[in-house]
Amino acid sequence: MKFTFCFLSLFFLYNFSFAAVQDSVQAPQKLTIGITEAPPFIHEENGEFSGLSISSWEMVNEKLDTEYEFKTYSSLTTLLKAVENNEVDFSINPITVTDNRMKVMDFSQPYFISHTGIAKRKESHIWSYIRNIVSWNFISAILILVGVIFIFGFLVWIFERKHNEEEFGNSPKGIMEGFWWSAVTMTTVGYGDKSPRTTGGRVVGFIWMFMAIIMISSLTAGIASSLTVSTINDKISSVQDLEKFEVTTVANSSSQEFLELYNISKETVLSEEEGIDDVLNKKTSLFVYDVPMLKHEIEQRNLQDEIEVLEKTLKKDYYSYTFPKDSPLLKKINPALVSILKTMEWNVLVEDYK
Repeated sequence: MKFTFCFLSLFFLYNFSFAAVQDSVQAPQKLTIGITEAPPFIHEENGEFSGLSISSWEMVNEKLDTEYEFKTYSSLTTLLKAVENNEVDFSINPITVTDNRMKVMDFSQPYFISHTGIAKRKESHIWSYIRNIVSWNFISAILILVGVIFIFGFLVWIFERKHNEEEFGNSPKGIMEGFWWSAVTMTTVGYGDKSPRTTGGRVVGFIWMFMAIIMISSLTAGIASSLTVSTINDKISSVQDLEKFEVTTVANSSSQEFLELYNISKETVLSEEEGIDDVLNKKTSLFVYDVPMLKHEIEQRNLQDEIEVLEKTLKKDYYSYTFPKDSPLLKKINPALVSILKTMEWNVLVEDYK
């Protein structure tokens, strides 16, 4: 009897102690959420945080009812390192899901779909036209045209200089008379002030008249092309077109990873603010980054008349929360995040950020 009593006492004591330990393990802890400024998704003003990512977490936490605190970082690079090294429980920053990032951290259900875009300085049509006129393509086409005119003018002068001195002259200055005749003949103006009289001169003239029809058509097309190709090239249609420009992006961003995938040479900055400054100061031609952040930075600084975001985008991006690898919080937060994405409140909120 005494043995049975002792056994039951130990059994209840063990279960009570185990339950107490289990309750302490499962007791809610204060979460540390890593963030860095990324307007319009995360913005800090007077110690208060706002933006779409902040709103998403507040809606999620209405279901979880968990204590939390924000831990701010100076850049995206330091924030990602903090998540990877378990310095924070997770981050709600708008981080794009990429293959390289999935190797070192876990991602939640995407809560926003964005695009990688391109910002560049605006140029007037007049300046673009002037720039094309002084381009090497245009100048080379003109030089070829002048060279061909000179060759045939010189050949006619060779034949006519002794037998038709009154029209072509017998001195080196007569070469210019031959050049004039060649230009008039090529353009089919036909002033008639000069005409070859020798057999050799007329043979050259005969050949030149037929060749000029072909030459003027080809060279005119070449000149027209030189005036338009540069403008067409400025309209970027694919990522490969970026090779013709100086490109800048944010360090350790999905944009950088994307450019490296296509071996596009680029410079990196720490934030979209620095990237826009580089475009303004002509330190770079193009700034490649997330479209919502580009547009927000331009609007906040009233730069719409100086910088534009091209309509053509490079890729689609999916923003998610980021977690340390194998974090148990992912299974807890993901269902709550999925549920708010189906609400009318969230869909109305997202419309303001598109």
